[in-house]
Amino acid sequence: MARPIEFDYDSVLENAMQQFWQEGYEASSVQKLLDATGINRGTLYNSFGDKDTFFILCVDRYNKKLKENIGASLSNSKLLANAAIEAYIKNAIHLAPTKQRMMGCLLVNSVCESINLNKDLQKLIRKSLSTVQKSFLRRTRELAKAKQLKRGLKAEQAAEVLMNLLQGLYLSARNGRSPKLLGETLKIGLESIKK
Repeated sequence: MARPIEFDYDSVLENAMQQFWQEGYEASSVQKLLDATGINRGTLYNSFGDKDTFFILCVDRYNKKLKENIGASLSNSKLLANAAIEAYIKNAIHLAPTKQRMMGCLLVNSVCESINLNKDLQKLIRKSLSTVQKSFLRRTRELAKAKQLKRGLKAEQAAEVLMNLLQGLYLSARNGRSPKLLGETLKIGLESIKK
């Protein structure tokens, strides 16, 4: 009787997530995923399913990290709304380790290549990004209630501005912009919604 192949499930998923994050869904061929994870084709299909299912598992893993970052900042009741918003974006981009910053965001990268993703994967990515937007909205509603948003700006509009700022910063980081420049852009972007 053949021995089952042993592997570290978390390590395989982490390495696959890094592969998808760095090169995108389309460019991450099954062979590249096998090379990145150190597993064989049979193990991939038997333990993780097809490429789409593997990608979904990796996005779920990424979402757990995303929710941890939201919990430490946007959902942190000890932080005032402005501080929570700034902390989230700074931690996501400005203070991220260099390699991670240079890869941008798995979700934003996936949106950029979404023309190649099937409808279910597009829906998953949009739902994941909406988690961040809803967290921004909770905080921009606090700002609106405290009359700290620019005159005429609604909480929903401010949350949309923050999402665009965040996504733009991710793309700029991926394009090699320095942490200093990203920090300056962040400051200007945050000032654009505040009174």
